[in-house]
Amino acid sequence: MRKNVLILACISILSFTSCTSQKTQDYAAYLFAYFEGSGELMAQEQLRFAVSADAVHWKALNGNRPVIPSDEISQTGGIRDPHILRGEDGHTFYITATDMFTRKNGWEYNPGIVLLKSGNLTDWTHGIVDLEKSYPEKFAHIKWVWAPQTIYDSEARKYLVYFTVRFEYDTALNFYCAYANEDFTAFENEPQLMFAPKYGAIDGDIIHKDGTYHFFYKGNTKDRNGKELKSGIQQATAPSLRGPWKEHFAYLDAYAGTRTHVEGSSIFKLNDSDEYILMYDLYSSGRYEFQRSKDLIHFSSKPETFVKDFHPRHGSVIGITREEATRLDQRWGGVPEEAKQ
Repeated sequence: MRKNVLILACISILSFTSCTSQKTQDYAAYLFAYFEGSGELMAQEQLRFAVSADAVHWKALNGNRPVIPSDEISQTGGIRDPHILRGEDGHTFYITATDMFTRKNGWEYNPGIVLLKSGNLTDWTHGIVDLEKSYPEKFAHIKWVWAPQTIYDSEARKYLVYFTVRFEYDTALNFYCAYANEDFTAFENEPQLMFAPKYGAIDGDIIHKDGTYHFFYKGNTKDRNGKELKSGIQQATAPSLRGPWKEHFAYLDAYAGTRTHVEGSSIFKLNDSDEYILMYDLYSSGRYEFQRSKDLIHFSSKPETFVKDFHPRHGSVIGITREEATRLDQRWGGVPEEAKQ
């Protein structure tokens, strides 16, 4: 009888999360996926990992060297903005990244996305999506495909990849999305417009809480002539990934309206806590900081700083188990002792 009750309980919450992934109490550490903002310029735009036991004190794995060389997984030879997600089964992992090598090719053009999938966090398969080549009718004049991320769509029971697009003929920065195939190597369908913020936005990150989807991004405010007056982290909310998205024009980060600029915001929940961390990249000053929230609406006013032995750019964080932390340490080294078994 108890077994049947447990099965029913898992089925009842399946629309938002799996029974396995619901066990956040099993997570004892955190994994940070990022690219580097210091050191040898040609080696910065590559995937790196770091681990923390408390989400504040971080240690880079593999001596802060790439865990996967970009030229093995990308079209351009570089990756930026890695986003990592634990799948609904609890033991499959997905990474998306911008396929872009600015140190070699500059900022004017990138048409693609890198997709990675793993069953153990150490061995990854990959795919490349070039929107211009794959969907020439709609994306022939693409300029940027930036900061892709993945979320499980409980209504479609598929993984939805979303990202910012800009075309050569338009300055608008809008979010497009498409479902990934089962192998996580390509899209099932041509990307469609997902959300068009009033003034445009980049670096979107969606999280679900209490029946509402919270869409965080770097937004801005412009005057009637299109001149930017202010920028920072904003959010929109919706009852479904299909929208409609309601923009909240308030700025959430502590630096909006100042000369200190932020981007690459990412939100994650602390293990065994009802608190969330909104972290962001202070790209113009080389810092990485965060603010706290319990409701995803109101955030602490004073930013806090990570303690780390690396200089991350636009990354993301997931909770991991002690067993997973030990496995990462066996592969690359650097995991803090308090995070391992």
